[in-house]
Amino acid sequence: MSGMKKRMLVVGGTGYLGQHLLQGLSDAFDLAFTYHSHLPKLLLDSIPHSLAFRVDLQTGQGLDAIAQSFGQPDFVVNCAALSIPRACEADPAASMSINVPSSLLRWLSTFSEKEYLFIHLSTDQVYEGVKSFYKEEDETKPVNVYGKSKVAAEQFIHENCSNFAILRSSIIIGPQTVSPLPKSLLIQWIDGVLLKGDEVQFFDDEFRCPIYVKDVVKIIQALTDKWVTEGKQMRLLLNAGGPDRVSRAQMAETVAHVRGYNTSLIKQVSASSVDRGVKSPADISMDISKLVEMLNVSPTSFKDGVKLTLEA
Repeated sequence: MSGMKKRMLVVGGTGYLGQHLLQGLSDAFDLAFTYHSHLPKLLLDSIPHSLAFRVDLQTGQGLDAIAQSFGQPDFVVNCAALSIPRACEADPAASMSINVPSSLLRWLSTFSEKEYLFIHLSTDQVYEGVKSFYKEEDETKPVNVYGKSKVAAEQFIHENCSNFAILRSSIIIGPQTVSPLPKSLLIQWIDGVLLKGDEVQFFDDEFRCPIYVKDVVKIIQALTDKWVTEGKQMRLLLNAGGPDRVSRAQMAETVAHVRGYNTSLIKQVSASSVDRGVKSPADISMDISKLVEMLNVSPTSFKDGVKLTLEA
């Protein structure tokens, strides 16, 4: 395929990261993507040369059509997930059947023509949350069904895929997608509530390392470049977060400083004061030194990520 674009399949292409990937990589790859229920016209119009396929990941229905129309992909990026912890808690069976990519890897195993690289989005919620700056080799001990389903997915990939990169992503922040999502985005939501001028409560004892969405796109492109240039089998597990460990209250304070809002509107409370219907890990900040060293990337600071998000 020298001189030709490589083929990339984005599974879950209508989600937040999926849409940003399709937009960010449309010049670099021949693209196809999957969707589950609704195909947004705005997204299709923005990447007119891509192919869209309706797929049910629980059953694998629709995957064969990709092989017939698009052929074997060189890269498969799996962004599809049931990722709302409360929804996972309410339906553990659906959480496992969607978040563990069994039908997807079974379908990929039917290709014998050439090797592919499987890039899978996992989560920082695989960690227990009892210390700061988890490393990849630390024990996974999730406290909720969402985290457990993601650990099961990682194990399944290790056992059933020979060439992969797993990215344990933190909260992804950034601009709205070309086809706006129905769920509220974190920075935009904080901006909206502070703009109203009402007092708002934010947790001061839950910590994450939010990552700017365009950095995730860069990381995925760096992984594809690494595999193509080195030509070696890859079995990578990387923490994919930003460089800053921040609480929800600190996130809100950063938005307030960038926008010039009154920080006295931000009332700091403990996460234990609210029942969210699902356990949440307290501190799942991550050490990203392996990511930085291996891929030569420098993720954007939280403050700069907020600025770029709000400017957009």
